[in-house]
Order: sequence, then C-alpha cells, then structure tokens
Amino acid sequence: MLGERTVYEPEHEMFRRTAANFYDTEVVPHQREWEREGKVSREVWRKAGEQGLLLTTAPEEYGGGGADFRAAAVLIEEAAKRLCAGPGFALHSDIVAPYVAHYGTEDQKREWLPKMASGETIGAIAMTEPGAGSDVQNIRTNARRDGNELVINGSKTFISNGEIADVVLVACKTDPSLGAKGISLVLVETDREGFSRGNKLEKIGEKSQDIAELYFDEVRVPPSNLVGEEGRGFKYLMTELPQERLILVLRACAVMEAAYGWTRDYVKERHAFGKPLLNLQNIRFRLAEVKTDVEVARLYTDRCLELHLRGELDVPTVCAAKFWVTEMEQKVLDTCLQMFGGYGYIADYPIARAWQNCRVHRIYAGTNEIMREVVARSI
Repeated sequence: MLGERTVYEPEHEMFRRTAANFYDTEVVPHQREWEREGKVSREVWRKAGEQGLLLTTAPEEYGGGGADFRAAAVLIEEAAKRLCAGPGFALHSDIVAPYVAHYGTEDQKREWLPKMASGETIGAIAMTEPGAGSDVQNIRTNARRDGNELVINGSKTFISNGEIADVVLVACKTDPSLGAKGISLVLVETDREGFSRGNKLEKIGEKSQDIAELYFDEVRVPPSNLVGEEGRGFKYLMTELPQERLILVLRACAVMEAAYGWTRDYVKERHAFGKPLLNLQNIRFRLAEVKTDVEVARLYTDRCLELHLRGELDVPTVCAAKFWVTEMEQKVLDTCLQMFGGYGYIADYPIARAWQNCRVHRIYAGTNEIMREVVARSI
C-alpha cells in the first residue's frame, strides 16, 4: 500500500495494539453467537470501560480519556476490520456522549458521563421515526410541558443500541408550530413509566448490532433532562452529524482494506487450471483496480480525519466523503466476493459477512441520496 499513515502519532499506534488485543480476545470469539442473538452481552461493555476504551474523547474529569478523535478513530478501524458491528461502542462514545459533553449542564455531565465511560450505562440516540428518516425536521415525537414535567409521546425506529440502552437521547418537538426550530433533545431513562421497546428487528447484516423500535406513551421526565436550550436541538444535530458521518467513512475504509487483504491472500493460495488464481490476468487486473480504489479511499479518508481534528471538516465535504467511500466500499466488496467464487457466498468467510454488512452504510447517518443533495446545494 502507500506506506505509513501520517495522521497518527506513535502513541496512537500503541493504543491500536491495545484495541486490537481487546477485540481479538473479548469480542471476536463471541461474534457469531452475538450475531445469532442480535445483541451483545453487557459484560463486554464493562470490560471495555475497565480498559479505558469508552468515551476516549470525553474530558478526564468526567471519567473520559481526554484524547483527541484519533483515539476514537483507532477503535473504529480495529472494530471494522474484524467485522465487529456490535458492540455499538462508537455510537455510545462518539455520537451520544458528545451531546452531553458539549451541550449538557454540569449536573448532566457528572450524572451520565462517568457511568457511560465505565460501561455501567449504555447510551442510544433516537432520531429516525417510521415517517421521518433522513429528514429530521419532519419528526413527530413531541414533548409538552405539564407543570414541572416534560411529557413525551411518539415512536422511533431503527435505533442502534436501542435494545440494551439505559438512556436514550430523544429528538422531539417541544413546539411543533416552529418546524426545525421547535426540535429539542431530551434524555430519557429507559426505566421510565410509559417507555417500551417493540419487537427486535432482524436485519440483513450487522447482526450483532442491536436495533429496536422505541415507544413513548406519556413518558414524564423533569425539565432538567433537556439537553442544551429548548428549540436548539436541530442545530445541535446538524453540528454533531459530521462526526457521525466520518465514523461511517472510517469504518467503510477499514473494511475495504481488510477485504483487499483477504482477497489477495486467497487468490495467491487458491488454484485453478493448475496455477494460482493470481496468475490469471483477469484476476490480477481486477485486484489491481481494488488496490487502487482502496488506496484512493484511504487518502481521502485520512484527509477528512485531519480536517476534523482541526475543526475544519465542513458538512458538504463529509457528506461527499460519506457517499463516495461507502459506494466504493460496495463496489470493492462485491468485486472481492466474486474472486472467492462459491466460498464468497458462505457466511463462515469474512468476505461474505462484510458484503452483507456494508449495504447499510449507504443508508446510515443520512442516505447517500440526501448526501448528494447536500453537496449539490454547496456548488
């Protein structure tokens, strides 16, 4: 490949070894079992907390690691290359926790962040609804004031970590007449009366990452559960979504690199017509294309990571990266699977599960059609 990556420092590579060891010993051996069950054990969350692998970027005073986003990126990459769709550590640490860290009150930070960092409390974020996906402005879940309480009604769907979450950051309308300006973010503990989960949703891929339907029927919470200012939720979501999309870009790029490695090794070892597959010109040429596609994606991804570390990753740029890299991932994995022949269709082979998993990356964090629209508006 193109040689040593320059975005990381030596300490990040040391941390990578720690992350790799954790996934190899605590996650990979259980993956197939968790894929069958549709969720992971809570024990692995506590073990991750003990090893400092949760909330790596949250301030140390609240139990976090106090590192920059490169520590999170390392964990995302190491999980992705091992096809560890669950546990949903990145969602918990790098999507949910930042809302509390950036917009929460001091009491909220001290209440939630230490428990999330230890793995005692698992977080989820609830935006998507049956009638509102990428278009967050059209959500219908609402929170009305009743005395000194907020009363939440509505439903959410496709909520990652929803099956095992202890607290959910809910996007809801506190003033439906104001459209996007009436959206607020509210923390809802899942043991609140009126909160319930629907049937477990069976997915095509990423089977160890639980997703759930969530229902709110007159769920009452104190106003102190409001995160940030009332009516500013849409702005907060738009500010934080670039990091969520970058997480998908990092994941997709790492999976592509892993798939290239598996395929290169396979075509060297597998024989046809008395010689390795790699000796066939068609195979060599297609693998050369894959190698080039992966290298371009890596350079693009690392550039986005560098911009994010400097606070310069704007919305059109990350949206472009999200749709381009995830679609390149689909192309690369389909090509690699084809080189495995019939074995590529067998779930025991990593390439088959990677191919299954990657399809949703073009949907998560805003569909690629919406990503193109955002980029188009910036032209």
